[in-house]
Amino acid sequence: MRTMLTLAALAAMSLPLSAQVRDDPDNKVEGGGTLPSGWQMRLDRPNAAAADVKLVTMGPGLHATLGPSGIFWQNSNTASGSYHAVATFTRTKAPQHPEAYGLFVGGKDLEGADQSYVYFLVRGDGSYLIKRRTGATTANISEGWTKSEAATTADESGKATDRLEILVQNGKAAFSINGTAVYSAELGNLDGITGLRVNHNLDVHIAGFGLHAM
Repeated sequence: MRTMLTLAALAAMSLPLSAQVRDDPDNKVEGGGTLPSGWQMRLDRPNAAAADVKLVTMGPGLHATLGPSGIFWQNSNTASGSYHAVATFTRTKAPQHPEAYGLFVGGKDLEGADQSYVYFLVRGDGSYLIKRRTGATTANISEGWTKSEAATTADESGKATDRLEILVQNGKAAFSINGTAVYSAELGNLDGITGLRVNHNLDVHIAGFGLHAM
């Protein structure tokens, strides 16, 4: 009997992603489907419902309430050479599963099949991740999810606030959380669009989003 239970547990762990997604479907979002003037979005899944994405101006910042995950940008936020990108993210409530949010830089062909960008994410357990997307594939730059004392661990209500910064100088990128450098690497040409990335079923406020030439 014990062997049978173990096999059943292993089978459950090896369920395909599609089955796992059914256990954590995208939330329905009331009033979704529109973006502030000048903003664009690209959802991770082509068949995801844009009606369940809500990005609105709120006070001096932006507020994202998502079903499906995706990226958000303005074409005017384009930089080359040396620049500094920054934003403060406040996750307002805990998701069902660990989900991440943050900045991306070096965005190119964001509406096409050859989309590319480097993204810097945090999540409520006090860890960060840096990855590169090229077309439909992604690859880690940092060594997977990494705990950092610089990152905030969410409180009992699920709230966590982190200021993320990416400093690009001559092909080298330095990544900071709440004023503390956590990673740097030579990443080549990072000319392109800077924007936001928010994963699914999150409610996140973004303040102080800015892109500054150096």
